Amino acid sequence: MPGIVGLITKRPQAWAEPQLRHMVEAMRHESFYETGTWIDASLGIYVGWTVAKNSFADCMPIKNERGDITLIFSGEEFPDPDAIRGLKERGHEAKAGGASYLVHVYEQDTEFPAGLNGRFQGLVVDSRRGTASLFNDRYGMHKLYYHESQDAFYFGEAKAILKVRPDRRRVDVQGMAEMVAEGRVLENRSIFEGVGTLPPGAKWVFQHGSVSRKGSYFHPREWEGQACATPQSYYQELLDVFSRNLPRYFNGHEKVAVALTGGLDTRMIMAWQRLPQESLPCYTFGGPYRDCQDVILARRIAGMCHQPYEVIPVGKEFLSQFSHYAERSVFLTDGCVRVVRAPDLYVQEKARSIAPVRISGTYGSEVLRGLGRFKHGKVLPGLFQPEFSAQMEIAKEQFVDLNRQHPVSYVVFNQTPMRGVDTLEQTQVTVRTPYLDNSLVRTAFRDPDMRFAKSDIFANKDVCNHLIADGNPDLRGVRTDRGLAGQPGWRAALVRWTLEFTFKAEYAYDYGMPQWLAGIDHSLKWMHFERLFLGRHKFVHFRVWYRDTLSGYVREMLLDPRTLSRPYLQRKAVEKMVHRHVRGDRNYTEEIHHLLTLELIHRLFVDPR
Repeated sequence: MPGIVGLITKRPQAWAEPQLRHMVEAMRHESFYETGTWIDASLGIYVGWTVAKNSFADCMPIKNERGDITLIFSGEEFPDPDAIRGLKERGHEAKAGGASYLVHVYEQDTEFPAGLNGRFQGLVVDSRRGTASLFNDRYGMHKLYYHESQDAFYFGEAKAILKVRPDRRRVDVQGMAEMVAEGRVLENRSIFEGVGTLPPGAKWVFQHGSVSRKGSYFHPREWEGQACATPQSYYQELLDVFSRNLPRYFNGHEKVAVALTGGLDTRMIMAWQRLPQESLPCYTFGGPYRDCQDVILARRIAGMCHQPYEVIPVGKEFLSQFSHYAERSVFLTDGCVRVVRAPDLYVQEKARSIAPVRISGTYGSEVLRGLGRFKHGKVLPGLFQPEFSAQMEIAKEQFVDLNRQHPVSYVVFNQTPMRGVDTLEQTQVTVRTPYLDNSLVRTAFRDPDMRFAKSDIFANKDVCNHLIADGNPDLRGVRTDRGLAGQPGWRAALVRWTLEFTFKAEYAYDYGMPQWLAGIDHSLKWMHFERLFLGRHKFVHFRVWYRDTLSGYVREMLLDPRTLSRPYLQRKAVEKMVHRHVRGDRNYTEEIHHLLTLELIHRLFVDPR
């Protein structure tokens, strides 16, 4: 994804500058990316960047009027309009929709970047003090890798570091085990030996070509220590914050679209957006079998708001190019997403042709309702070697401590930053969500009902429904994809029961199919039960795809001698698993996700080229 990259070193420019060029080139992923470099050899600073054309940060480097402060910034920031007006009144340049004002924020805010609001990473070089400060957002969403060696401090995407430090092309077994067990690497490590990630809210200061202080500008306890509000005052505060801040996420000079679903989170956005009719494109992702509930309801919501709408389908075209999208997804995210996210890359490529900026309801349920807390996945016993399995068990034990945190802290400071799919999506479009706005998240900590983690879709739904009703009463009367909201009465209860049944039945027929049922389904495969259950709620169906359309790819990848020789795999267990899933009498969808991803990590990043 677009980002910053570089090295800080005491070595001469003749040595450092070629390395910088190689690192920048390793991050040039798309034709619509712009690149650039900036060097201060006297301070040992060599920094580059990739940026989407015409985006918020497409104005690098940013300098103050005296030229003694330089800022390299990636991502977006959503300031209070009053702050921008204040800069203009003091004679500072603040171009609409661009990042040029940020260097003046640094000049005036001794706590910089604590006052910034968004997802970002950056480097500010202050030649007056002879310092450089490397920082990221307080959630750690804009992931920044680093490696410290005797020669230099490297930062950027992992692949950029590996480009100039091939000795780091080694798997960190603990990190890989955590990826399989938890879907993420813990404690700011990575899957590569000696390569870490900047912790959330970091501000690391460099002087004389090396690190002088590894600090932070924010800790979650600053928000956790707030007093709980009363239900009435909490809702009023939430309403004020949400309605006041939402418009800034539609600002800028780039075209904006909404990724609309059938749930409450995007509906709150649509209820409060105040754009002219037919000016806000909306789209939803659809599957090959039928219109899923998201499509049915999103089309209705867009129509009620008088906005254009279309469906981006995931079907034969995607499946015919699955190997490309699977490999590309793992590569672009430095191995942080599994191949199951390949459809996300495909649909985001299509979405960019609609609008380069996507408004998403992501994290609404997590922040406002405490949903989405992580659950351990189950992996076939005996698939991995005992040493690797032991590392997986250690990872599960470590993760238990994270689950004891305040529920809002957990989702925004631990679960949210680990979603590699955000990194994947941002390679194609600029993704904005109002639910990670600093003031909204800070307010969520005052929720009187957020003392314990919620575990079902009905948790705290009244807050969301009230927000929708106060923004657009008509939308309040439309049920969700799971039957929430809508009109009361026995008919609504019946609809809710039916939708819950079809939701669970689809899961049971797809990812969650029990092994005994897979055997029955195999014996009755001529009846094609998938046509009855699949596609009602989801648009991807990997159990069936791995069994049928993608079976050749699965066999080619997982039965390859290179794959079977990986030191952490049990060869015979892998062979048996592949044969039985492709035959259709067992369900090993999750295991195939893991193994395909691990093998692509080896081939893309580790194996000699």
